Amino acid sequence: MKKPKFYQLTKDERLATLVEQGHLSQTDADCLAAAEPLSDEIAGNMIENQIGQYQVPLGVVQDLLVNQQVYQVPFAIEEPSVIAAANNAAKMARANGGFVTEQLTRLMTGEVVLEKLVDLVAAKAWISGNNDHLFEVARAAHPSIVKRGGGLQKITPTIIDNRFLKLELQIDTKEAMGANIVNTICEAIAHAVQEQLGGNLLLSVLTNAAFESVVTASVTIDPATLTTATLAGETIAEKMIAASDFAKVDVARAATHNKGIMNGIDAVVLATGNDWRAIEAGVHSYAARKGAYQPLSSWEWTTDQQLRGRIELPLPVGMVGGSIGILPTVQINQRLLKVQNARELAGIIAAVGLAQNFAALKALVSDGIQKGHMALQAKSLAIAAGATETELTQLLPLLLKATHLNTATATELLAQLRAENK
Repeated sequence: MKKPKFYQLTKDERLATLVEQGHLSQTDADCLAAAEPLSDEIAGNMIENQIGQYQVPLGVVQDLLVNQQVYQVPFAIEEPSVIAAANNAAKMARANGGFVTEQLTRLMTGEVVLEKLVDLVAAKAWISGNNDHLFEVARAAHPSIVKRGGGLQKITPTIIDNRFLKLELQIDTKEAMGANIVNTICEAIAHAVQEQLGGNLLLSVLTNAAFESVVTASVTIDPATLTTATLAGETIAEKMIAASDFAKVDVARAATHNKGIMNGIDAVVLATGNDWRAIEAGVHSYAARKGAYQPLSSWEWTTDQQLRGRIELPLPVGMVGGSIGILPTVQINQRLLKVQNARELAGIIAAVGLAQNFAALKALVSDGIQKGHMALQAKSLAIAAGATETELTQLLPLLLKATHLNTATATELLAQLRAENK
């Protein structure tokens, strides 16, 4: 008998497989199998007005090859087709040598803004001439990050709109995403500057436009490996490149192009306890940084006629801090990933984004996006209609043949099936 594929196993069988392969400890597998919610004590102290817990499924993308290392990547997501698409892309990329990633800098940025200064030019000059003093203020504000080798790295003063004086602070937050670290340093410097220069302190806070934490990922694909029963690989590659080019000149397409990328990125960011809202804000501001909203990834031919994809985006994710140390499942997911630091995690997430983009573009220009979606959508509709595990095997073929795939059809077909089985 042919061995079932991973996605065909039950949840318990998948967990057992991950344990056998050495990706999960038995203790972690048991915790995931139990799927216990947070205690009310923890949940109630994490947020205000807590009234319950909202859960999404946790899945895994297998054997993602990044920088010649294989990872099992946790995804927390409710959308049916994302993990399936990522797994397919990971498999194809692995056969072509995998993803290569790079992050040259990993700094968070804060802004201190003052207005109603008597002399903006003189105020800017004072900032430039008193860096030593301001760096000492920053060190005193957050000595623990300095002890870990981080802290304030650079101060850049700028006059904005002949009205505002902005201090842009570049801060190394080490393994933390770092919002609290950045805000603490910003506020300390803001008070020190206002004490000297006067004016009105407008704001002192981090920006989610983390352009000093940009990650790149690339993959090179032999077009022959894209070949389907109906289309040559070269044809698919050519159309993927054309679709990528179209996203550069059509903002409506660029928005959807990037949303597909974020399907995978958000799922990993959420699974690892990071702030997906901050990542979204930073990524989309980066896409519009030149004044026109652009796709985050691009595809092109190499000189030797290989298909090459590249993605570039800010990913200031962390390994410590915030909810990361509170949520037990996040800690299990870190162990599943086997990542050593925040840079490594950012590289994996960038590769995931490019994998999702590859899968989406390939589907769009070949079979169409709905072919893969509809099978998974049919399963979701059947479950929503109340089908049991046994009934699913009978109901799904009927749903996929139906003229209209919706909740009403699923409910009607399930009722007919149950009547026939009486």
